[in-house]
Amino acid sequence: MSLLDHNLSLLNRSDPKHLNVVTILSKSHADRNVYPSAGVLFVHVLEREYFKGEFPPYPKAGDSSNDPITFNTNLKGYPDRPGWLRYIQRTSHSDGVLYGSPTAEHVGKPTIIEITAYNKRTFETARHNLVINIMSTEEFPLPYQAEFFIKNINVEEMLASEVLGDFLGAVKNVWQPERLNAINITSALDRGGRVPLPINDLKEGVYVMVGADVQFSSCLREVETPQNQLRCSQEMDPVISCDKKFRAQFHIDWCKISLVDITKVVPVHSNRPDLGTGVLPDIGEYNPPSESLKSRDYFADFLITLAVPSAVALVLFIILGYSLCCRREGVIQLVHHNSIQKSTKELRSMSKNREISWPLSTLPVFHPVSGEVVPPIHPDNYETTSMPLMQTQTNLQSQIQIPQQQSSGK
Repeated sequence: MSLLDHNLSLLNRSDPKHLNVVTILSKSHADRNVYPSAGVLFVHVLEREYFKGEFPPYPKAGDSSNDPITFNTNLKGYPDRPGWLRYIQRTSHSDGVLYGSPTAEHVGKPTIIEITAYNKRTFETARHNLVINIMSTEEFPLPYQAEFFIKNINVEEMLASEVLGDFLGAVKNVWQPERLNAINITSALDRGGRVPLPINDLKEGVYVMVGADVQFSSCLREVETPQNQLRCSQEMDPVISCDKKFRAQFHIDWCKISLVDITKVVPVHSNRPDLGTGVLPDIGEYNPPSESLKSRDYFADFLITLAVPSAVALVLFIILGYSLCCRREGVIQLVHHNSIQKSTKELRSMSKNREISWPLSTLPVFHPVSGEVVPPIHPDNYETTSMPLMQTQTNLQSQIQIPQQQSSGK
């Protein structure tokens, strides 16, 4: 039984009604052709077990070969893959997966993908080609599309046929469509999400878009109610009646669900230029310049570079010298400046030749009651006083006479 038949049998056993789930899965690795449909999820698994047979075995017989193998996928003749096709491989000991959803623009254009396997033990490579022939069908894309964000699953886990079949079965139970298919799967990291911390087995999350042929169910519409919109704005989980049908295996962020009716979407026409193929035209080989180039004389450029600033500086110097030395205003300023310097020098010389006298506060005084002579406040060696308080202090000390107390008998 193929993977697709297994998915269909799981979904049909879960509901008596007939349901067509279309998902293109392939596990072939040799040069072959596949025929996905536009608007339908395409998954191609690159199994390491297949490529192990193309590499030499271990030298010792009986050893289990667990070679680290990585894959490189690119469009033939180009360094990268088409824009609609993604690739993921977590470690060198896990399988690689090509997945994506082609659009109607790629219909009728065979896409050749070169798959190169690298054996990190032997440093050998093996290459195969995968020819993708995108077909057009009238059934797809389905008009009603819903995108779910699942928080507890990574993209490679969702790409597994069993997990994807279980999720489509849960969506079918709450939507009840006649036709249901997976349209696209996108990792949360491709939408700007952050890598989770390696604790508590946290997952990065995955966006899964599904399409159906009937209107959205009332359960899916509950997220649009004002109460749930308010809870989402407050970063609280909305109350969804059908969340229990997913909660056992899938933790859905209902605030990030997107419901789109493509029949009501107004097409936007813009006058964009026609994009080319992205390949530069072949205009021949590059011809470097000839070695017999004529030498150039840079002496004139050197003179111009120095002569112009020098001439401007010389003119400014002449104007400044004329203003200061030849005009009356400049001469007056020079004389005034010279007189200020002379006055300053004269004042400094006079201050050095002044005689130092003691101020009155340093002369001896007498007590008004006892008549005893009181020593001055400052000692005689007080060196901080350099100027007398008054010019008359010079001869004042000799004029001071202390009165003598006469006895009572005289």
